Amino acid sequence: MLREVDLVACEDTRRTRALLTHHDIHTPTTSYFEHNKLSRGPQLVRMLAEGRSVALVTDAGTPGISDPGFMLVRDARAAGIPIVAVPGPSAVIAALSAAGVPADRFVFEGFLPIKPGRRVNRLNALKELETTLVLYESPHRIVATLGAIREVFGEIEVVVARELTKQFEEIVTATPSAHLERLAAGPRGEFTVVVPRARAHEEAPS
Repeated sequence: MLREVDLVACEDTRRTRALLTHHDIHTPTTSYFEHNKLSRGPQLVRMLAEGRSVALVTDAGTPGISDPGFMLVRDARAAGIPIVAVPGPSAVIAALSAAGVPADRFVFEGFLPIKPGRRVNRLNALKELETTLVLYESPHRIVATLGAIREVFGEIEVVVARELTKQFEEIVTATPSAHLERLAAGPRGEFTVVVPRARAHEEAPS
């Protein structure tokens, strides 16, 4: 697909160019990310309306999941342009697959609120759902989020996955306090956190 389209719109052209170069693909690239989405999006839709093809990629994960890709998809659909999904890595599904917790029902929350009070309030609301919870978190906020999870859920076992499907992938199951101790030296990378639903430990086979 990346070889056949006219243009690749990507979060970071440098990262995507490394991928394209590795596969000897010479398709032109352009940036499309949080800070230029309002200006670049209409440009890309105009190209599509003129009959050109554009592939949207992200640095990691799946386009449109916790990134501004959904806006481009929405605008393209509104213009009558067909959208084709090309399945690829998804940190949500990868984390659930490797977590070893019930995943017949789960809620993907994305990123929690930045403010501490709102973060705790949101976790309290999610706890009431009694379903497995999946979160994204940045290295700058993972410590605060784990602290909030400990406050709301207690010292349950939580799965913290880092850099999923990338070179330094790491998946660790531990209590929030143990995770905080492990990350005390300074967290690095992008995180996916899986909080098992209430009573999940009772459902595990003996």
